[in-house]
Amino acid sequence: MRDAAEFDAFYSASAHRVLGQLYAMVGNRAEAEDAVAEAYARAWDRWAVVRGCDSPEAWVRRVAYRVAVSTWRKTVNRMRAHRREATEQRVDAASVDHVAIVAALRHISAEQRRAVVLHHLVGLSVAEIAAEVGANENTVKTRLARGRRALAAHLTEPEHHGVDERARS
Repeated sequence: MRDAAEFDAFYSASAHRVLGQLYAMVGNRAEAEDAVAEAYARAWDRWAVVRGCDSPEAWVRRVAYRVAVSTWRKTVNRMRAHRREATEQRVDAASVDHVAIVAALRHISAEQRRAVVLHHLVGLSVAEIAAEVGANENTVKTRLARGRRALAAHLTEPEHHGVDERARS
């Protein structure tokens, strides 16, 4: 019973955060929910080992990301169904900034998006990201730099080159 209470506390403290992080990485809430649920189920099955990890939360996040990627590779039809469902869902109002960031994240590579989310939203260091994604630190730094540049290109408002907005209408 002690293990169940410990796991429940871990789940309660981390599930919402991991879901938000994975959603930012994969860009589809339904897929993120499925992958996170599967990752926590696997963590429970291996709780004796997972709880001894430096970061059980990172273990779950890494497994969830792998589950999501595996799902993409295996079931193209499933992805289409989730996207159709997601477009029909009622979503609470989001800020303009939130919408812009989510849209910009969709325009950068998966590796860059993962590094940017882990660094800026999760708050992991370069070394922690490298350990989590199985890459060396220089690769992570490169992905972060390129990801930031790509995001900046999608988030920067175009300059009007001296043309007054009133003259355009």
